[in-house]
Amino acid sequence: MTTQERPERIVVIGADAAGMSAAHQALRSAKGNSRAVEVIALEKTRDTSYSACGIPYLVSGIVDSEDSLSARTPERHREMGVDLRLDANVVSISLEARTVTYVDTAGAAETIGFDKLVLATGAHPVIPSWATGNDGQLVTGIHPVKNLDDARQWLDLVLPEPSADPESSPKERHAIVVGAGYIGVEMAEAMFDRGFATTLITRSAVMSNLDSDMSERVMNSIVEGGVQVLSDCTVKSVEVVDGRVRSLTASNGETYPADVVVLGLGVRPATELGADAGIPVGDFGGYLPDENQSVAENVWAAGDCCEVIDRLTGNRIFAPLGTHANKQGRICGYNVVGGKQQFAGVLATAITRFTNAKVHVEVGRTGMSTDAAIKAGFNPESLVTVGGTASGYMRERSTIATKVIADRHSRRLLGVQIVGGHNSAKRIDTAAAALWGEMTVDDLATMDLSYSPPFATVWEAIQLAARRLADRI
Repeated sequence: MTTQERPERIVVIGADAAGMSAAHQALRSAKGNSRAVEVIALEKTRDTSYSACGIPYLVSGIVDSEDSLSARTPERHREMGVDLRLDANVVSISLEARTVTYVDTAGAAETIGFDKLVLATGAHPVIPSWATGNDGQLVTGIHPVKNLDDARQWLDLVLPEPSADPESSPKERHAIVVGAGYIGVEMAEAMFDRGFATTLITRSAVMSNLDSDMSERVMNSIVEGGVQVLSDCTVKSVEVVDGRVRSLTASNGETYPADVVVLGLGVRPATELGADAGIPVGDFGGYLPDENQSVAENVWAAGDCCEVIDRLTGNRIFAPLGTHANKQGRICGYNVVGGKQQFAGVLATAITRFTNAKVHVEVGRTGMSTDAAIKAGFNPESLVTVGGTASGYMRERSTIATKVIADRHSRRLLGVQIVGGHNSAKRIDTAAAALWGEMTVDDLATMDLSYSPPFATVWEAIQLAARRLADRI
């Protein structure tokens, strides 16, 4: 085979959502265009294509096994044509030489060339200094929630310690969750489900990307569910006994027993490889792809290692979500073989819940908060409307609080937040669609949405909220 006949080599670094979406789409697109390509995917762990969002539910016991979180096994990826190499820790990239060097678990290094490169390296969990010992390693019992290795660690940590006296009552175990974003709330649910006395610590408010009045609704529900919440509070230090965490001292001066400490402090883009190779990063530390996900000549990037464009402001933000990663990876897969697909930006739409035998609360949000709208130069007006998810005479009915935010002058819809009971939060997708289409609050209020007593009221909750705000402005 001559050099001209050699298949074009596409190397993908990272084999989770973005990376494997890119790898398979490249193969499909090349086949459709009768192009010869070779796709090599390098993954530093043993896991591919898994749902990181499902990890709290694996830890809680709702999900039976880690295999349930995997969309495709490594063997299946290979059967479908990807040269997938696990335990392949990439240590350097040369854009000039078009090479990637990786090291396997035995310490052996290999350098391979590429024609096209996709960076899908994800993000690192934020690890505070108090969580590590003098050796720089995490203290036993303190752990983040980022990948399946973390999940395996948590499954070991939540199992009850064997008792020396089988007849004695098991001692109460204490869990502290630090950080009250999506992962923090979900892990607080998991710890409570596993029988831990659970405390949630947050430096600001629970779900701080909500307006304060909606955040307070979430916090009150979590407290009602049996979790202690310490807001406007940080961790000052931890007590370690025999190498394991035993207590935690907070900025309020109180010390709390801790058998385990969950780190839910967010993530930062894993961009060291590209940055060392000369690829620019932004204010949040992420790559800065153009609308085609290109970051350099013959190099694309996708997923949590990237900053994204906020559709409402045009500004770059960091919004690490699996929905974005899969879409961006697919776009990379088209474009590495000559396509011109574009990523249209984000609204940072997200949804979660906290539930146990005592309480069930769902949370959804899309677009801007009131503070974000003010900072972006809008003149926002907002209103919270409390309604129901079904007709009043239906047993399915639960309470739903909907906050709609719109600009006073243009009447443009800017954001929506939902906090409610069963079957409430997924309504956020209606708001996201309206925001995506740059609709006004009046448009949302008059859309043709469905009605039947088990599913909605005659004036659907989100439309009722929009109508009342429209009447105000």
